[in-house]
Amino acid sequence: MGFWRRAAPGSDERGCKGPLPLARVQGQRPWRSARRGLAALALLILLPLHAHAVGNPADMLPDPVQEERARNLGRDIRCMVCQNQSIEDSEVGLARDLRLIVRERITAGDSDADIKQFLHARYGDFVLLKPPFAWNTAVLWATPVVAVLCGLGLILVMRRRAAQAHAAPPPLTEEERRRLAALGLPPDRDGTRA
Repeated sequence: MGFWRRAAPGSDERGCKGPLPLARVQGQRPWRSARRGLAALALLILLPLHAHAVGNPADMLPDPVQEERARNLGRDIRCMVCQNQSIEDSEVGLARDLRLIVRERITAGDSDADIKQFLHARYGDFVLLKPPFAWNTAVLWATPVVAVLCGLGLILVMRRRAAQAHAAPPPLTEEERRRLAALGLPPDRDGTRA
């Protein structure tokens, strides 16, 4: 209650008549159970649950070595819909189609480089999660380096300006002291500018 209102006789500190909430009666804080629930929800969300997108056994290759090869190759191929997920991690229909293409090409006997070249020819550099370094992808590769260098340069400039702002001003020259004396103003005790 604020200082301008007083609780009515027979009411609690909120000014309400009637029984207190159950949590108050038991001596607990009412937000404690909500906090526990939020903590449990955060744990469930943040648990590293890694599920493979190939859930349909019919989509899997019968040979475990070829299946592992297909999964490793699928981790290097971008889902065109999800943008930053590999086709192995995505549940989208296009990702499933790309997984099937990869598995068909593996059973046909293509090498990993041949499969990547096949997908690259159809979808371009974007289909690869690690695009090759070429003249048309140089901006993509150089952007993080340029951003870090710009950030470091900005930090250096700001530190120099802060150091200059805290530096003591130079002492007064004889000409400046004479002008101050002519105006009737004394210079500072240490002889610096005011």
